[in-house]
Amino acid sequence: MNPAMAQRPTPLPPVSRIAASRVLIVGDVMLDRYWFGAVDRISPEAPVPVVRVTREEERSGGAANVAHNVAALGAQATLLSVVGDDDSSRRLEALMATTGIATHFARDPDLTTTVKLRVIGRQQQLIRLDFENTPRTELLANQTTRLEELAPGCGAVLFSDYGKGGLGHVADMIALARKLHIPTLVDPKGTDYSSYRGASLITPNRAELQQVVGPWKDEADLRSKAHTLRERLLLDAILLTRSEEGMTLYDAAGELSIGAQAREVFDVTGAGDTVIAAMGTLMAAGMSPREALPWANKSGGIVVGKFGTASVSYQELAA
Repeated sequence: MNPAMAQRPTPLPPVSRIAASRVLIVGDVMLDRYWFGAVDRISPEAPVPVVRVTREEERSGGAANVAHNVAALGAQATLLSVVGDDDSSRRLEALMATTGIATHFARDPDLTTTVKLRVIGRQQQLIRLDFENTPRTELLANQTTRLEELAPGCGAVLFSDYGKGGLGHVADMIALARKLHIPTLVDPKGTDYSSYRGASLITPNRAELQQVVGPWKDEADLRSKAHTLRERLLLDAILLTRSEEGMTLYDAAGELSIGAQAREVFDVTGAGDTVIAAMGTLMAAGMSPREALPWANKSGGIVVGKFGTASVSYQELAA
């Protein structure tokens, strides 16, 4: 990569400006459960480790983790989603309440709130169990109306697409936010990005972008494919997260790359949530995507040094 590196990052907005910023997060929420335990033996029933569970933990996942990251940075976060009418959704709502996030959950009695259960032994993930199904279409249709009620006064709308069915009307919601002149950021999923047409920014990783534009031979080929996609979908920008290679922003002015933060990678779970949360929060506070890029990159570098779905505070980012 031969990046046009940022010389000196624009200073972070003051805490007061971040605190005055409102961010609306829409998308697939989930409850992340962790069972931690000791592994002392192999099961006599099958060649698998026996985990003696000693501790349980629950964290917000998916769009809920994006909202948690927005709140951790000090902004006002509002979360809009469809969940089941079950204990898991109420646990998730309680987690949101502890961080001051305003939740607007449409409850579907036929829906199972997505739960990801991870069993951890000797500080390693041994297995993950997913519990989920797809929300009803009629409840999703109401999400656009709810967004129209909640969006005014927001500095950014973030769409967190985990492919669970909660963003069936994302095209209508992006069009509505654009009509209100509110920046829209999308963490995309799938092989067809046409439903994200007109968004201000999408944040695919390398594998996700490759699913859409195909493999690239070199940087010049990648640049061409990224700009072609951006222009075809009328996107203001594409932020490509590149793991150990950092990030590259493709916009009408060209491209801007920044190298990865040099630190130990412990767990990449939820890193994409942190990046879009940082970009959205800083844009809501008045920064341009290019100004926000170095800080979003730094936030991603901090969070991969933590275990599981985690967040980054304003103080950590400013340190």
